[in-house]
Amino acid sequence: MLIIGSHVGYKKDTGLVGSVKEALSYGENTFMFYTGAPQNTIRSTIDNQQVEEAFSLMRENDMLSDKVIVHAPYIINLGNSDEEKFSFSCRFLEQELKRVEACHMKYLVLHPGSHVGNGIEKGIQTVIKGLNEILEKDTTNVMILLETMAGKGSEIGSCFEELKQIIDGVEKKDRIGICLDTCHLHDAGYDLTQFDSLLLTLDQIIGLEKVKCIHVNDSKNEKGARKDRHENFGFGKIGFDTLIHIVYHEKLKDIPKILETPYVDRLYPPYRYEIEMIKKKEFDCNLLEKIKKIEN
Repeated sequence: MLIIGSHVGYKKDTGLVGSVKEALSYGENTFMFYTGAPQNTIRSTIDNQQVEEAFSLMRENDMLSDKVIVHAPYIINLGNSDEEKFSFSCRFLEQELKRVEACHMKYLVLHPGSHVGNGIEKGIQTVIKGLNEILEKDTTNVMILLETMAGKGSEIGSCFEELKQIIDGVEKKDRIGICLDTCHLHDAGYDLTQFDSLLLTLDQIIGLEKVKCIHVNDSKNEKGARKDRHENFGFGKIGFDTLIHIVYHEKLKDIPKILETPYVDRLYPPYRYEIEMIKKKEFDCNLLEKIKKIEN
């Protein structure tokens, strides 16, 4: 079974029910959401009744609730050694873990962080320190998935070795997994046309069992650009055939694939149409123009 979804909204009034309904409208059997705006700290209380209603809706529509992904806000940066900013990130991530548990979800994707000029080694040690402090106190069973990054600026985690170093330093290793992002991998310099070899390398360095989510995004950039600019599925420098090979890879069949591709003209969500194209395994070079006509 293809396990596929996209980033969907989460609004204060409709909560998780609204997220499920949006995902269903795109023909998805899983999805990813933020429990609030990723750029700020504003968070509404998780409504338990809405959560139960959302799970009922998922069951009625054969959605895979155990494959739903939550994404941590971007403002969390465990790699910043500034005491005040580091403490803020730890506190906020602790709260997010509790919110994920309140939503009855299992996985929280986290950008490892940025060292903000302090050097990659210091940044990695700061991330390790933060994760150990958080997980020592945390009482949830939520797994934190460290996302592979493009290497923009002072980002940590643009290579498997850096993520391995973080995992090695975390005491509660069973609480740490990996989220692969195809755009980020490509922009970081990995050759996705040699994906079987890439998976072998990943397995040797980290272990394939640690991969719990894949963000399937094309890229606007050439390989190794370290810029992180997502493109619609098949319309970028990675290409349709390479992405389809990844989506349907036998070793990844039980892992949710999540689209974070851009809205067409910044107005129209492409996910329903991209998923239809992915299921057909046939690239439609006119898809974006068709979306404009249909949605307009």
